[in-house]
Amino acid sequence: MADYQEYSKKMDKTLDVLGSQFNSVRAGRANAQVLDNISVEYYGAPSPIGQVASISSPDPRSLVIQPWDSTLLKPIEKAIQISDLGINPQNDGRVIRLVFPQLTEERRKELTKQVKKYSEDAKVAIRNIRRDAMDAYKKKLKASEITEDDHKKSEKELQDLTDKYIKKIDEKCAAKEKELLEI
Repeated sequence: MADYQEYSKKMDKTLDVLGSQFNSVRAGRANAQVLDNISVEYYGAPSPIGQVASISSPDPRSLVIQPWDSTLLKPIEKAIQISDLGINPQNDGRVIRLVFPQLTEERRKELTKQVKKYSEDAKVAIRNIRRDAMDAYKKKLKASEITEDDHKKSEKELQDLTDKYIKKIDEKCAAKEKELLEI
């Protein structure tokens, strides 16, 4: 078997990205990772909320954000409001509270569509990696570095590798959908 480690690493990275995208989709429970993509201006540089405040979850339905610098309360509140989180922050002058409402059936379906889109994007990325690998082996064949048989074998093995990763994506997607749809 040829060495597909380089392509396998790229596919693993695609799975990691998909996992972090799935973590940012809130499933009714409070999860600090929903704040990962929200940045706030701090000393002239955009900084993720997790780097300028402590985030805790006192109960399953809420998060408490306590900035290390109290001047950041308003900017954090504003950043959360303009994000697509869909939660109104409550600022009491010391901390910001985020209360996660129970998800409606309609919202669950929207989030399921979002999860499917992330999965489809990941599958496209995996297929692009396969295409790049096959192109590389085609070039080797043209340059007479490998035989026709080796080329055919590499195509089959790359397809098998691709199928394995697509299956992993489908499994992750199904698990996330199940998590979203359970009440």
